[in-house]
Amino acid sequence: MTDRVIVLVEDNSNDEELTLRAFSKSNIGNRIVVVRDGAEALDYFFSRGRHANRLASEVPQLVLLDLKLPKVDGLDVLRELRADDRTRLIPVVVLTSSAEEQDLLRSYGLGANSYVRKPVDFSQFVDAVRQLGLYWLVINHAAPPVLPG
Repeated sequence: MTDRVIVLVEDNSNDEELTLRAFSKSNIGNRIVVVRDGAEALDYFFSRGRHANRLASEVPQLVLLDLKLPKVDGLDVLRELRADDRTRLIPVVVLTSSAEEQDLLRSYGLGANSYVRKPVDFSQFVDAVRQLGLYWLVINHAAPPVLPG
């Protein structure tokens, strides 16, 4: 049995809080794991560092990835996720405030499944998160997880 979690990679505490509140208001019951920089994200995904004891059954069903992160940039996190057989099929939604076309193009070029700009208005943000949750957690049929063997 797997514990299908949502991984939120977000360094801004205000955006983290808004995202968690939006999921709560949208009645999305998956457990949400928050990592606050790119290096911690990679440690989580590859079960190393402070996440070395992460349960193998804790399989990310969805990753919400900010781009502008400390230590390791979000695009570098995406590049590493797509380069590894264990993580390459996990849906990654870039959730960012960046309006730069170059970020959009590079995200898709590196294998992002979706690119969503964070709305400034909270009610629009809640609606965007609700739609993300509905699509990626209910409607979409994700690839089966690759568990370490």
